[in-house]
Amino acid sequence: MGLISTQEDVEKSILFTTVDKMVRWAQKSSIWPATFGLACCAIEMMSVTDSRYDIARFGSEAFRASPRQADLMIVAGRVSQKMAPVLRTIWEQMPEPKWVIAMGACASSGGVFDNYAIIQGVDHIVPVDVYVPGCPPTPEALLFGVLKLRDKIAMGLPPKYIEVSRRQAKG
Repeated sequence: MGLISTQEDVEKSILFTTVDKMVRWAQKSSIWPATFGLACCAIEMMSVTDSRYDIARFGSEAFRASPRQADLMIVAGRVSQKMAPVLRTIWEQMPEPKWVIAMGACASSGGVFDNYAIIQGVDHIVPVDVYVPGCPPTPEALLFGVLKLRDKIAMGLPPKYIEVSRRQAKG
């Protein structure tokens, strides 16, 4: 009696999906950041790992020291002219697909440092997928940025560097 099930019961108990959706789910559920903390924003970035904010619930608690093990670069703080080539090298060493979050006003636009020594936005060095505003942004703001990145990955949107290379190939 309980062992015999109708076709409708069977269809309800089977999960149907595509390989593409499974890959996107896995990517969004295990984003491993490479830290690139350069200023006061780095303290806020470190705060997201504590129990109050708990970035671990999104699969992103494993901050990697090696860029070869990371797929997200969080640029937290101002980027100087001297540090720009280092940032680019680390980004190039990351495996694909890779994403970038610009955390704070300094990483996004140079902040209050409008001078020759500070890059006026990290997007001059690497393509940025998500901008997190603030000076410094709160840990909640960074979590919101990570959630926005997860949404982009779940929708199947390519990382910004792929979009840029496609546009350059067309025109």
